[in-house]
Amino acid sequence: MAKILDGKRIAEEIKVELKLEISELKEKGIVPGLAVILVGEGVASQIYVRNKERVCEEVGIFSEVHRLAEDVEEQEILDLIAQLNADDRIHGILMQLPLPPHIDPQKILSAISPKKDVDCFHPENVGRMFLGEPRFLPCTPLGIVEILKRYGIGISGKKVIIVGRSNIVGKPLAMMMLQKNATVTMAHSKTENLKEEALRAEILIVAAGHAGLISADMIKQGAVVVDVGINRGSDGKLSGDVDFPDVSRIAGAITPVPGGVGPMTIMSLMMNTVKSAKGINNI
Repeated sequence: MAKILDGKRIAEEIKVELKLEISELKEKGIVPGLAVILVGEGVASQIYVRNKERVCEEVGIFSEVHRLAEDVEEQEILDLIAQLNADDRIHGILMQLPLPPHIDPQKILSAISPKKDVDCFHPENVGRMFLGEPRFLPCTPLGIVEILKRYGIGISGKKVIIVGRSNIVGKPLAMMMLQKNATVTMAHSKTENLKEEALRAEILIVAAGHAGLISADMIKQGAVVVDVGINRGSDGKLSGDVDFPDVSRIAGAITPVPGGVGPMTIMSLMMNTVKSAKGINNI
């Protein structure tokens, strides 16, 4: 059976480290601050924001949530962002996605100061990351790299296959893995013979948003499998993109869903906010 890569446990470890770091900052008169902007009443977004608020409180980060109506004008969001950009109490600004159809997400994300863009969505920060001079790293990819590091799983020289090419996970993660000297292949919905590609992976990372996409016959014996997918079945239960019971009999190590990458994404957001407060990103 595969070793379980317990993201929840790693997140708790980081939480302890951050509490210490934040208490040291507070002794110097610095309180890390995170502002979250939430538009509309989407249930999933509401849950994510509540979780972020809770973790901020646990580690000692000052947080404020700006809840806006579904029919809010784009200019009102831009005005709020300008206000938060100028607020010295706020070190990180997070725009909860998705946004309603009448709002241009790229325009909104580009309005956030790159020095407060703790989600790493601003074009300047994306460019810095691709050049290998990151100000911040995107939260989910950073969480994945942190899990692998803390379990002593080497990346250099490994064949890494990433299934999924989103701007949030797949693309930035591919670049981060390249910079750690992996040989990276990106697969996606148009990839021919996905099974053949997946079987080559020493580290297989799946972020396709397709429940049960990866079965045991697609896994190389002993491979490391990271499941980023979160899918809710008709029974209300969460599952990943990987057939966990079968794949865990073949893989050498695997992340569960829930309790794998999810907790690490929120903890990466906290890490980026603390980094911003320390002025490490002030480049």
